[in-house]
Amino acid sequence: MKRVCIIGAGLAGSEAAWQCARRGVPVELFEMRPVRTTPAHQTGDFAELVCSNSLKSESENTAPWLLKEEMRRAGSLLLEIARACAVPAGHALAVDRLEFSRRVTEAISREPLIAVRRAEVTQISEDAITVIATGPLTSDALSQEIVRLSSSSSDSQGISDADFSRAGAPAPHNLHFYDSISPIVEADSIDMNQVYMAARYDKGTADYINCPMSKEEYDKFYDALLAAHSVEEKDWEKLNYFESCLPIEEIARRGRDTLRFGPMKPVGLKDPRTGRMPYAVVQLRQENLRADSYNLVGFQNHLKFAEQATVLRLIPGLENARFLRYGQIHRNTYINAPTLLATTLQMKEHPTVLFAGQICGVEGYVESIATGLMAGVSAAALATGSDLMPPPRATAFGSLVHYITQADARNFQPANITFDLLPPLETRIRDRKQRHQLQCELALREFAGWLDRDPLPTAAAQK
Repeated sequence: MKRVCIIGAGLAGSEAAWQCARRGVPVELFEMRPVRTTPAHQTGDFAELVCSNSLKSESENTAPWLLKEEMRRAGSLLLEIARACAVPAGHALAVDRLEFSRRVTEAISREPLIAVRRAEVTQISEDAITVIATGPLTSDALSQEIVRLSSSSSDSQGISDADFSRAGAPAPHNLHFYDSISPIVEADSIDMNQVYMAARYDKGTADYINCPMSKEEYDKFYDALLAAHSVEEKDWEKLNYFESCLPIEEIARRGRDTLRFGPMKPVGLKDPRTGRMPYAVVQLRQENLRADSYNLVGFQNHLKFAEQATVLRLIPGLENARFLRYGQIHRNTYINAPTLLATTLQMKEHPTVLFAGQICGVEGYVESIATGLMAGVSAAALATGSDLMPPPRATAFGSLVHYITQADARNFQPANITFDLLPPLETRIRDRKQRHQLQCELALREFAGWLDRDPLPTAAAQK
């Protein structure tokens, strides 16, 4: 049996290692933290959630639900742990991030077929089957090694630096664009007399703290936000944000009402005290099981910490907020997957090297775990000499992989799972809910067939 190495014990790497072990394949799992830290991580635990603590919607027949349902049926360890660490979040699955990481670390560390190595990897040996799952904060040394492997691809057609980057930074560090994280406040520093509990459109339970704003309050906040000073760019930086994760000040610069149609959208959040919808609203989501901290949903930003303290305390209910974490900016690394990867997540020119997680071009926690699961299945098949089977196109798994391997390589940008990625139904159905339900039913039927063909099935797949 060929040796399997997994680089990175984040969401994707941890899941990939688990899937190999469940199939009787021993692996070495390399994690450089805490020997070497990153600009965004705070612990040395596996699967640490850096940005939000939400794994998106649990509402049946939504695209995030479909992806999680396929993961559940395939025996995802991290999804199982996430549900065991869930905190109230309406119709979404949100977790106590510290407890989640602790439990993942514990489960992986006690698995006898997984040998954990706390060390940085800077070179890739093709004598082993290697899954690169180093995430959005891949070290510079490993980035250079990835560039070396990528540049040797005959399919690359002489890929330029821009093909590997959304940031335009000097080679060979040009695998990255920039992403940002939201502030967190202590729960007992929120003035609960000025806020109300609700979930948008009353979906799920009323688990979100909502800070309502009048037009006058919104205008004051907006003007202060635009006047606030951002963190100075370093010489090598050229910021190019992922569109679905823009800092609030970037959104605000696009127009006075853009925040009210984005993270401060009041639609579906009627204030039960007045019976009216506020002019704008800021939502806070529970951060941990103790409910002693909340994060500002969608409020990632690149402002100086002192400026954040001033501007964010203009939000009703947060006048005396104590911030456990301010918004920050961090590098996000990913490859040009359409040029480099096959649908099995193997490199086309280096089939013993696989990619998983955000570095392969997916966006989001659940998507990262899902690609880790798929890469683990592929790595185990390679190690045992079994046939590799890409997931069917009609499934959420297959559609996610189809996007990252078939998108326009010249304009490739990471994506979340959406129904737009799934193939349309043969029969046109106008009713959106009915159409999504039928797409989910088709996907799960196709997925069941894929699981049945797994030569080394997990316990979950055997049920």
